[in-house]
Amino acid sequence: MSDLVTAPELPATGGVPQRKRDLVANPGAADRVFRSTARGGGLLVLVIMALVGTFLGYRALQALRKDGVHFVTTQDWNPDGGKFGIAAVIVGTILIALVAVAVAVPLSLAAALYISEYAPRGLRRLLISIIDLMAAIPSVVFGLWGAFFLQWRVISLSRWISDWFGWIPIFKVNGVTRHDPLATSTVYTSSTFIAGLVVALMVAPIACSIMREGFSQAPIGEREGAYALGATRWGMIRSVVLPFGRGAVIGGTMLGLGRALGETIAVVMIISPRFVIQPRILENGTSSVSSLIALRYGEASPFGISALMAAGLALFALTLVVNFAAASVVARSRSGAVSEV
Repeated sequence: MSDLVTAPELPATGGVPQRKRDLVANPGAADRVFRSTARGGGLLVLVIMALVGTFLGYRALQALRKDGVHFVTTQDWNPDGGKFGIAAVIVGTILIALVAVAVAVPLSLAAALYISEYAPRGLRRLLISIIDLMAAIPSVVFGLWGAFFLQWRVISLSRWISDWFGWIPIFKVNGVTRHDPLATSTVYTSSTFIAGLVVALMVAPIACSIMREGFSQAPIGEREGAYALGATRWGMIRSVVLPFGRGAVIGGTMLGLGRALGETIAVVMIISPRFVIQPRILENGTSSVSSLIALRYGEASPFGISALMAAGLALFALTLVVNFAAASVVARSRSGAVSEV
């Protein structure tokens, strides 16, 4: 907003022209400092993002010049042998993220609705603290828990899904027939499904916090109006809270998806790397861009480093698209705007 606002010129009265008045806004020192700090912080974030993208693009230029468009379509990863690409790892990354979101979103939505609409005040504060603490747990702890505890207890669920829904391509497991008692358990370990479950528990606190904030901002007047018309609590939630918080639900989902796309350590500790497109989420073996970089960086040649930088650039671009889409959805929704009077 400009500090100087000029009033429109007034018509003459009695032959004497009216003098314009200049309306001057004079914000205090604290306002000017806050505005400068906020503007500088926003610009700094944009500059850092541009520098990261420029660095990745510069370091990836050597590999991209050699492989060209085949970098996107090749499934193998052997930069020193002249054959490498991200087709397999990008598909694995997306599948792990989609499994994580499919599990985390219903869980986060239910938790957010319970905390904001049903939980007593004392329990509400406790649950908010627990969810915030979950977001602070290091990813390596989730990885250890998933590798040594969760996956051996999820095998029976994976086998059941494969037995009853194996006719769906993503739930099929090669080499295993329906209700096969001799099927080895290892065909179900280190899979996309198990990695997605672990990442879902890492994504859920972020999505739940965003959804909860959106639901809590639903206008009191509309809530009371729904009750006045005879709505039950669930009827009020369905007609007022959920429509108002639709942007928060979508935004939390998309931001959780962005986090899931870049998860590294927990995924590395669970999956069995496989550089081929693996659309069967219950079957052993998958890969992701972040795990590829973590596993191959230490032993990579200079050209291999350039190829890994190209993979990182692709993941960086994909994550930016997801997060910008989430921010746009939240900004255009009622839950991202000022409540209506």
